[in-house]
Amino acid sequence: MDTMDPVYGSGTLLLIAAIAVAVLLVLIIALRMHAFVALVLVSFGTAIAAGVPLADVPAISIAAFGSTLGTVALLVGLGVMIGRLLEVTGGAQVLADTLVSRFGEKRAPLALGVAALLFGLPIFFDAGLVVFLPIIFAVAKRFGGSVLMYALPAAGAFAAMHAIVPPHPGPVTAATEIGASIGLTLLVGVVVAVVAWFVGVYVVTTAWLGKVHVPVDDSVLTGGRDAEHDNPPSFGHVLGILLLPLVLIGANTVLTTLRTNESISAEGGLVDAVIFVGQTPVALLIALLVATYTLAIKRYPRGEIESMLNDALGPICAIILITGAGGMFGGVLRYSGIGAALSDSLSDLGLPLIVSAFVIATILRVAQGSATVALTTTAGLISAGVADADPSSLQLVALVLAIAAGATVLSHVNDSGFWLVGRFFGMDVKTTLRTWTVLETTLGLSIFVLALGVWAVG
Repeated sequence: MDTMDPVYGSGTLLLIAAIAVAVLLVLIIALRMHAFVALVLVSFGTAIAAGVPLADVPAISIAAFGSTLGTVALLVGLGVMIGRLLEVTGGAQVLADTLVSRFGEKRAPLALGVAALLFGLPIFFDAGLVVFLPIIFAVAKRFGGSVLMYALPAAGAFAAMHAIVPPHPGPVTAATEIGASIGLTLLVGVVVAVVAWFVGVYVVTTAWLGKVHVPVDDSVLTGGRDAEHDNPPSFGHVLGILLLPLVLIGANTVLTTLRTNESISAEGGLVDAVIFVGQTPVALLIALLVATYTLAIKRYPRGEIESMLNDALGPICAIILITGAGGMFGGVLRYSGIGAALSDSLSDLGLPLIVSAFVIATILRVAQGSATVALTTTAGLISAGVADADPSSLQLVALVLAIAAGATVLSHVNDSGFWLVGRFFGMDVKTTLRTWTVLETTLGLSIFVLALGVWAVG
């Protein structure tokens, strides 16, 4: 989308941006307006205030909304369907049970975390945590001690994957907004998520936070879900489904890089086919089809399978719409020239682009709570500066990681995840602040340090 010639100077545009963000926060926090409605309303208001012709405001806003959804909705929908099939067929339970038995009692927290990292590839934070609740409580009762020793590694793993690894909506939107490769973001993001989780979650939990005693209280479980599944899949089967899209996307990235470097011919049917199936949406579609055939068709009637997949899509509609509205806001900021003005002002302050990305995302995260809103808004704000800086493909991924890091730190009372974790594991607000808020902060800082390393290498 092209940008218009700015109507006002940089100072006025930055003031409009500051007011827009402030109004957005007031609408979401104070007036409790739904984030989707608030983002759409503020997008229209910002465009008008910045001097976009009234007749053009709807078209510009809808174009930005649609371009964001075109990527996000497809990837998120496919990913959550895969996660749902693994959940209902017992794949998540098999994953956790196998890893706990192989790692042993002393490494049970590590096993739960690894299982959550794997299962967190296709499934959202809150959904993954709900699925793992019976597993966490069962392990905690079996081995004793504070439930946090087992709960935090799993919850932190889901948080890490949700924050930085496609097909989750935040990183997909951020990558789309700044022009980063989603496939490369996925491959690098998986590595960064694992390392950041180990340092910022597992080590911190075993050395400190897991020693905060919180007794096991599984009264939150309603009994509506069966912990036992008939004829569950094998561990290798589940692992293969989770790794399939990664292998396909990895092959795509390698062959595309070789073609770019002219190490292989620019033409070739087999290479074209591998690159095609390694496109992120195609790879996820293939994984979904494999999961549907090998997991579900042999266990459930086809009508029931359709209902399972349909049920998986319902809870993500609000998230997808909020993400699209965040893309709309970012598109308005770019089109009006506000993004370029912000980029110039940050350059004048001497802040490197990657540090600016982290700082802006952190401010938005602390102010309004939603990591998705922080991710999408920050990506839109810095997109003009990204275009001017012309970073490499790897540096673009580093920027996505830095934004995600800022959108992760300092989870507190305005974050739904804060209340989710506190409620599920029987913690009061003070204890949740002492544990979950600290954990999210150490995780976010670990991601940011690794993002700086990726930026330097790129």
